Amino acid sequence: MARKQIEASLGWLTLPERMAERLPELEKLRDELRGDADRVLVVGAGSAAFSVWSFARAFAPVEGFPVLDAIDSTEPSAVAAAAAHDPARTLYVVASRTGATLETNLIFDLLYGRAVESLGEEAAGRRFLAVTEEGSALATEAAKRHARGVVASDPRTPADFAPLSPFGLVPAALAGLPVEDLLVRASRMAEACHAAGAENPGLLLGAAIGAEVLEGRDKLTVSVPAAYAGFGAWIGALVGAATGKDGKGFVPILGEPLGGPEVYGADRLFVRVDPAGAADTEADHRLATLVEHGHPLAGFVVQEPVDLGAEIFRWQFAAAVAGHLLSVNPFDEPDLADGRNRTSRILSGGAAEESVAQAEREDAARMLSSIRPGEYLAVTAFLPERPAIAEAIERLRLAVRAARRVATVAGFAPRIQHAAGQVQKGGPNRGVFLQLLGAAEPRLSIPGRPWGFDTVFAAQADADLEALKARGRRIARVRVGGDAEGAIGRLAEAAARERPVEVR
Repeated sequence: MARKQIEASLGWLTLPERMAERLPELEKLRDELRGDADRVLVVGAGSAAFSVWSFARAFAPVEGFPVLDAIDSTEPSAVAAAAAHDPARTLYVVASRTGATLETNLIFDLLYGRAVESLGEEAAGRRFLAVTEEGSALATEAAKRHARGVVASDPRTPADFAPLSPFGLVPAALAGLPVEDLLVRASRMAEACHAAGAENPGLLLGAAIGAEVLEGRDKLTVSVPAAYAGFGAWIGALVGAATGKDGKGFVPILGEPLGGPEVYGADRLFVRVDPAGAADTEADHRLATLVEHGHPLAGFVVQEPVDLGAEIFRWQFAAAVAGHLLSVNPFDEPDLADGRNRTSRILSGGAAEESVAQAEREDAARMLSSIRPGEYLAVTAFLPERPAIAEAIERLRLAVRAARRVATVAGFAPRIQHAAGQVQKGGPNRGVFLQLLGAAEPRLSIPGRPWGFDTVFAAQADADLEALKARGRRIARVRVGGDAEGAIGRLAEAAARERPVEVR
């Protein structure tokens, strides 16, 4: 069965050539919609959103074309902000392979309902475009709502291999980005990846990172400048999902500031992506020092943003190779479905399991002090994504890293589940998990549903905690109430008082 699944998931290998054949379709769509919107908002979770951010942050906005962004969160204030934009000047691209993604469906329901209220039913449908498999539930719903069109995705390309598929290239084309040039660079890399041995850049990278996991360096620490933050997040999500199962895999460490050798254990592989001509001397110095102290580094220079086409293909090939070396199927995510199923059960009236209550009774500070070298801290914030909260979480991460010499990963829900949920649940059991829960969210109703986004967000928190507990992960929940920054700050202070762990 696994071999058949793998063979059915290799469409990404020929995507550069096949998407080049679809360029007239993309260009026609771009030209028809040019001037019709100031903003293209992609409604999609996981790689559909990471693909958009990979391109939107690397390329400058193109004059005369709409600004490109994505919404992947069920957090009520984030959804409300997305819905606040004028639907008459927004084009919504709803992206889902099967139409079964909870976040995507619910946000689609809300945005469509708001558009109908503002524009009327017929005009509202014209503000929506769907990217999905032919015959999917999303394709059916888009037709019912008289959407502007449905663009067929590639059924043989796994979700995490999305940037060079319609999920990434349709939004890029609508924003006026150089899709043809991206595909040309990707095709060149695909050709190079046909070579044997050390002449194959994807094979070389995949073999190197696979070997590091087998040697115990299973924390993929991605360091990128702000312009490539979206691309870095996609790398982490891709490699984590491809390798993180059967108790094996790379844990992606994203957004963690570079430190000195004294704060790192022997479990890191560093990846650095730099734009040509924009050297970060501080980052270069820190990385050079880490290399001197024996930490492996894979460094890449991107000459110009269109070279992301080549780098995306290189990393896809490498992720597939690394999965093969670890004897896992790199194209499935078996543990993510469990979280979705648990969320649906809770929303259908099922109570959260006793494990949720048990996690709330755990002493978070004591748990943080128990982390040992080779483990990692994962902070999941079921909170509004505000700068002050993000800064408090970063202080907590750095305090734990300094005290315990361990890797730290943090993010806002539900995005972090799509970025790292597979490896956190199915990968090596070396994580210590801290779930941060805020005050009750204001109700934001969803058309046709008995509950609002506040209920959905809370159900996702309970479901994620249940799924981690079911796999024997160490996890505590902290309710930070209305003073999230203060509560997280106190945790950081407690962590900072811990003496650094001696490594012998």
